[in-house]
Amino acid sequence: MELLSEDLVPEYAREVKQEAREFADEHIAPNAEECFREAEYPHDILEAGQDAGLVAQDIGEEWGGRGLDVVQMLAVAEEFFRADAGIALTLQLASFGAEIVEAHGTDEQREQFLRPVAECDQITGLAVSEPDTGSDLSGMQTTAELDEDNSEWVLNGEKYWIGNGVEADWITVYARTGDDPDNRYGNHSLFIVPTDAEGYHAEHIPEKMGMRASKQAHVVFEDCRIPEENIIGYEGAGFMLLAEFFNFGRIVVGGHGLGLAAAAIEEAWSFVHDREEFGRTIADFQAVQHGLADMRTEFEAARALNYRAAEKVRDGDDAGLWAAMAKVKSTETATDCAEQSMQFHGGRSILTDRRIARVYRDVRIPVVYEGANEIQRNLVYRQS
Repeated sequence: MELLSEDLVPEYAREVKQEAREFADEHIAPNAEECFREAEYPHDILEAGQDAGLVAQDIGEEWGGRGLDVVQMLAVAEEFFRADAGIALTLQLASFGAEIVEAHGTDEQREQFLRPVAECDQITGLAVSEPDTGSDLSGMQTTAELDEDNSEWVLNGEKYWIGNGVEADWITVYARTGDDPDNRYGNHSLFIVPTDAEGYHAEHIPEKMGMRASKQAHVVFEDCRIPEENIIGYEGAGFMLLAEFFNFGRIVVGGHGLGLAAAAIEEAWSFVHDREEFGRTIADFQAVQHGLADMRTEFEAARALNYRAAEKVRDGDDAGLWAAMAKVKSTETATDCAEQSMQFHGGRSILTDRRIARVYRDVRIPVVYEGANEIQRNLVYRQS
């Protein structure tokens, strides 16, 4: 059963999709169980992905990348996440947020910070969420104040759930630079913050239930000083720049859901055709057949929506609406497929060395990150 078939994928994206599949088969899937069990950052696999030209390659050729677009990145994501979500997330977070610098940074910023990421000499991250604030972008409290005498921005506050907050060479930070109650969407800005800056402190968040090979951090800024020129775009532009970036990101997160759903369906299909009960295979029972039929139907619907949405985002055609719909449908389909597959597996589903047990843990996470699905439903309603 070929779930991630290329017939739905635009022809120009098929080559990189095949590259991603071959890499996933060789490097991700064989190491999935060990990386989940050990919960260690997969440095060797990340390096292999960089060598294969599959990490940070949505950055343009001018700055050292391959210039992969959102459709191609979706094709990569579904292959990686089918093999293992934790390792896949590490690979895709290596350049998370760098795209904002490419789109809105200065040439000097791109040369200094973007090129090393595209050329796989550095990794980066994006710091938005805070301990008490997740999806409310206008409510973030970390501050950045300009010290004009020293031409520096001074950051204070905390960020939480920050991928590569410990490992990155620099991160893009979303911070409050204004407090105008009549302009709640113009009070934040984005900054490039080197992780070796004085006043930058980061530690790994305690162990997660899923995606254990991916590491997130709690970051604290204590009078953290960065050069004035490290602001991205202009003061007060942070909200709008993030909103634009998240349209791209939500398509890719939809790919996370598609890969996980495919893994859940594969495990269910294999198990029910091998397992016997009452003198026949489980697959002979009509209730099981209907469950598998529903899984496949919802998966195909989600995948078709996600690829259509990817093309809409690529072309700037109601990008926010389509990205939100794709993210909701794909990640929730993954959750439903994993739940049904667990039920088919019965008692074996709770064994920690089972692929379906890992998938079941992992699917809980994409429905929350990149904007919780409740927020996505708000966006769908408002933009319809």
